[in-house]
Amino acid sequence: MSRTTRLSSSLLRAAAATGVAALTLTACGSGSGSGSGSTSSGSGGVKVGLITKTDTNPFFVKMKEGAEKAAKESGADLSTAAGKFDGDNAGQVTAIENMVAAGVKGILITPSDSKAIVPAIQKARAKGVLVIALDSPTDPESAVDALFATDNVKAGELIGEYAKGAMKGKSAKIATLDLAPGVSVGVQRHNGFLKGFGATDKDVLCNQDTGGDQAKGQTAMENCLQKEPDINVVYTINEPAALGAYTALKATGREKDVLIVSVDGGCTGTQAVKDGKIAATSQQYPLKMAAEGVKAVVTYAKDGKKASGYTDTGVSLITDKAQAGVTSKDAAYGLENCWG
Repeated sequence: MSRTTRLSSSLLRAAAATGVAALTLTACGSGSGSGSGSTSSGSGGVKVGLITKTDTNPFFVKMKEGAEKAAKESGADLSTAAGKFDGDNAGQVTAIENMVAAGVKGILITPSDSKAIVPAIQKARAKGVLVIALDSPTDPESAVDALFATDNVKAGELIGEYAKGAMKGKSAKIATLDLAPGVSVGVQRHNGFLKGFGATDKDVLCNQDTGGDQAKGQTAMENCLQKEPDINVVYTINEPAALGAYTALKATGREKDVLIVSVDGGCTGTQAVKDGKIAATSQQYPLKMAAEGVKAVVTYAKDGKKASGYTDTGVSLITDKAQAGVTSKDAAYGLENCWG
């Protein structure tokens, strides 16, 4: 459920001419950072473009690593672009246009605005470019050829089921620390958690948006404690928000009696599970998303076979306090497979 200065138009034209997508794009949800573009060469191989929401968020750093490794193994030429802030749909549109002009066979994209990006994607597909969404679906999902992503509903269900079991019949007083209104990833995780717990939004005593940010997560938790001091279950969109919540709870001496569950599986968050700050998290695998995406583009370039539909790239519940009936792996496994 916790990632640069804009280049002139003349530089963008130069980037398109040389096949290097060096431009500012967008960050979404959890984190932001400086935008940059780069190319890893496969000596004239299949050209693949990767557009992430930021290049500093560990999730997208790991995604880029996965794409780079897969490109090297397959002899593909990988062009990448990443961005600074949330909501720069125009930057993503420009990135798509420049990558298409550079002759890519496929584009892998984590869309910042799932609706606004659709026309640019449609233009790229009309020119024969395979477009695969990673991590976040477009709206509609059919706007791309394929989606490689975590099942975010399932990720939410896992921590919901876990929290229900951990409460052991005790009356739950729930707070949900979400992402932002209308963002599909956040909505899916939130709804999955409630489904897994067997609750509805009517059962949530406090709901706050955090943008997936640790400082905002702390403020959100402080607000919830002021509103409902007896909260004992906290769902968070990601681990930075969870750690913010933990900080707020610790300041009031309640860190031991409030259950915090989250989603993501980054190394910092997984370590927090081991340290007992977060009870459980659902771990996703960004490296696999990107690696499978690159392979799909190379396959399309070689034999014309297009990837289609949704590919679930997996999720595991990570906790050191397993609950009966809920499949989980321990923090040691989580740390071996974390990102960041």
